[in-house]
Amino acid sequence: MDARLSLFGRFLFPLALLLLDGSVLFQTRALDVEVRDEDNMTCLYAKLMVNISIKYETQEDTYKTVAFMLPSALRYDGSTCGNETSGPMLAVEFGDEHSWVISFAEKADIYQGIITFTYNTNDAQLFPDAKRMGLVTVSANYPPEAVKLDTVYSCRSIETIESDNVVQEIWDVTLQAFLDQGAQSNIETVCDKDIVVTTTVISTMRITALAVTAAANTPTAPPTPEPPLPPLPTLVPVEPPATGSYSLSDHSVTCLLATLGLQLNISQKVPLIINFNPNTTVASGSCGSQVSVLTLTDDRCKVDFVFAVKNTTIERFSLTEVNITVIESKNATLNAANRSLDYWDATVGSSYMCRKEETLAVTPGYKLNIFDLKVQPFDVKDNQYATAQECLLDDDAVLIPIVVGAALAALIVMIVVAYVIGRRKSYAGYQTL
Repeated sequence: MDARLSLFGRFLFPLALLLLDGSVLFQTRALDVEVRDEDNMTCLYAKLMVNISIKYETQEDTYKTVAFMLPSALRYDGSTCGNETSGPMLAVEFGDEHSWVISFAEKADIYQGIITFTYNTNDAQLFPDAKRMGLVTVSANYPPEAVKLDTVYSCRSIETIESDNVVQEIWDVTLQAFLDQGAQSNIETVCDKDIVVTTTVISTMRITALAVTAAANTPTAPPTPEPPLPPLPTLVPVEPPATGSYSLSDHSVTCLLATLGLQLNISQKVPLIINFNPNTTVASGSCGSQVSVLTLTDDRCKVDFVFAVKNTTIERFSLTEVNITVIESKNATLNAANRSLDYWDATVGSSYMCRKEETLAVTPGYKLNIFDLKVQPFDVKDNQYATAQECLLDDDAVLIPIVVGAALAALIVMIVVAYVIGRRKSYAGYQTL
């Protein structure tokens, strides 16, 4: 039957008509999919964001990494609600024989999916210098743990799935298979990362209570725990971070440039201020005509900067999304994300520059301090920055008239107030003759 299509979110892409066993409602950039059977009953609902990173060997016996988000042009021909022997399956195909498939199976009162990702190194656009040609398939369980039937799996944090040379980052997930009568459940199974703070607090309370009880009743010492990761630094750096230069390439052509000093400021739980070291920071991500992603990773800290082109008459871009991940310990990860930002606005084809320190408020407990910024996420030519559009903080020619104008306005208001007061006093002095 004909597929019904709907678009959600901030980015609009061309519509297409699909012919499937059932119908599919979908969005690209973020998957937002309902797979339906011939009776128009939903058997699988999946909404999620996916980043894929692939490490491959080149003809020069070196290794490169290509990273991308799922493109806008997707095919869903293999999606099905299954039958008596197999469960529902969402099959996404794109490009030159690449596919991303998640199939589900149930057992007793739980269900779980398996992601099977196949990529083709014959694709000269993604793998222009691959040494080994052909199809490569990797698979992994998702969700990481089985989910109870009649519940929705939810995870706003980034979950990382590694299979051989492929790393998949999945977040903003709302997922349910085997829907009862086609209706999505109102009961959630939340991923561990989303409740890590609560779990850590509860675990600490339990450990404290056990320690007090043990001290009161028995001298027996608790078992020695595994050595933890070294603690994250808690001292506030006196100096601002060093400035680093980063770039991304598409088919050996530079497609994104960024120069900045990056400082992470966390006020949640124990306050942390962490400087990114340009000598150890690794840049990755992807370039696109509408969306570009720059990921900076330093040790246990990672920040994703997502740039998007605005839907306006004159094409402009801005920083619309930031994701922060900090591995605090073996069992605790700090996450913060904001997908409705509007920073660093400039015309497509130009760069954005701000020499003064800027503070980006991601969430109430997470901020980024940016120093000596210059960035161009689209239309980079000859590995060079285009003419920069400067931030207001740098533009003294704008700030000085504003300050002077404000001072003059205040002076005029004071004169008017003094005049009115003086007039009232003069009237009060007259007597009738």
